[in-house]
Amino acid sequence: MARRSLPILKHLLQSSKTSSSTTTSDLLHPFVSKRSVTYMPRPGDGTPRAVTLIPGDGIGPLVTGAVEQVMEAMHAPIYFEKYEVHGDMIKVPQEVIDSITKNKVCLKGGLATPVGGGVSSLNVQLRKDLDLYASLVNCFNLPGLPTRHENVDIVVIRENTEGEYAGLEHEVVPGVVESLKVITKFCSERIAKYAFEYAYLNNRKKVTAVHKANIMKLADGLFLESCREVATKYPGIKYNEIIVDNCCMQLVSRPEQFDVMVTPNLYGNLVANTAAGIAGGTGVMPGGNVGADHAIFEQGASAGNVGNEKLMEQKTANPVALLLSSAMMLRHLQFPSFADRLETAVMHVISEGKHRTKDLGGTSTTQEVVDAVIAALD
Repeated sequence: MARRSLPILKHLLQSSKTSSSTTTSDLLHPFVSKRSVTYMPRPGDGTPRAVTLIPGDGIGPLVTGAVEQVMEAMHAPIYFEKYEVHGDMIKVPQEVIDSITKNKVCLKGGLATPVGGGVSSLNVQLRKDLDLYASLVNCFNLPGLPTRHENVDIVVIRENTEGEYAGLEHEVVPGVVESLKVITKFCSERIAKYAFEYAYLNNRKKVTAVHKANIMKLADGLFLESCREVATKYPGIKYNEIIVDNCCMQLVSRPEQFDVMVTPNLYGNLVANTAAGIAGGTGVMPGGNVGADHAIFEQGASAGNVGNEKLMEQKTANPVALLLSSAMMLRHLQFPSFADRLETAVMHVISEGKHRTKDLGGTSTTQEVVDAVIAALD
């Protein structure tokens, strides 16, 4: 290794003599940018892929429109099949389910869910109908974006199909409502397997199981039991456990201690939104939902900004989260170079600091951020 590095070092030393103002990163740039891509596609991998697109409610059409523009500018090998779905519908239209089943991949804006009445959540319905049992949200520091904590790089993996989100509620007698929390060995085991497999494939060092087994001894106890069994099959990955209330306190005080977190359904929603707030806000955190056969990519954490009327009126919704989720989608579709180009362009715009929406301390509109990302594409 040292012998191979010698010619590069000589070149750097010679170059530094000729230009003292040139930085090390400038000198290293030619070697980095000319690195060959090691991904070898199979014949036919470049065939354009159909992706189901659900613009959704509130800021959804604004940010999904941003993704459409960037994909067109990149000449990405995908095309969208667009469907109108709104949170006040009784159920997701069958033609939409059929499209996702056929295409296997969907990009989605937020769907508003009525509070304390009305129809059931269509977000939950999609996850159940397509068995999208794993939700993944990546919360990390973006270069050039100051936050209270540094070195944050957390992946929250949440069980998506049971727990409190099972929606099993009924009124026992007037004034008394019973809500059932369902935890099964099957679902707990497969989300634990997904979390450890993700950690293994992405060179992550630790998986933390979040629980409340000190109180819910049977339900969360079963979840922990499943995690412990799976952990024994991955001796190279450190495993630990944390009670959910202590987890929230640790997140806001020392978030850098966490790596991959695996959680039951409700806890995962709370933890992911908390982690997103720590690392820069819901407007920049990518995410998705995946099962054995299908995947839906969307903003990683919503925290109520889907129906923000002010953002819609002023057209200042932050498109970064959905753009980064789209990069995850491109990688899922095995278009890694397009994913890299998109991520690099977004990171450049954030780092440069000239085009940021209000949530990141700027004054730019959604369209201005999109134009800057397109201009930054290499």
